[in-house]
Amino acid sequence: MMSGTEIWLTIGGLTLLTFITRNAFLIIGQRVALPERLQHALRYAPACALVALIVPEVVLQSGALALHVSNPKLVAAAVTVAVIVGTRRAFAGIVLGMLAYTLIRLV
Repeated sequence: MMSGTEIWLTIGGLTLLTFITRNAFLIIGQRVALPERLQHALRYAPACALVALIVPEVVLQSGALALHVSNPKLVAAAVTVAVIVGTRRAFAGIVLGMLAYTLIRLV
């Protein structure tokens, strides 16, 4: 069990670490140039973070891998991706994915 002081030191340390890592490029400014290859790779960071958040929620049921048609989240995600890739319309993909999720849960 952590004492009150240890908890506050941990919170303060994590706050400082978060502040430094999020503002490092603003503090350093133009003094350090990132290689072009790294800049290109960093463009994919938001998409990778989103996938890392969504995939476990979609493919796991009660902590177990559920890659079957009776998993409503997996089917809805597949419908959503198919519609977005096929039509290039995100809103239509979201609507049809939610419709698929609702219909599968009702059946």
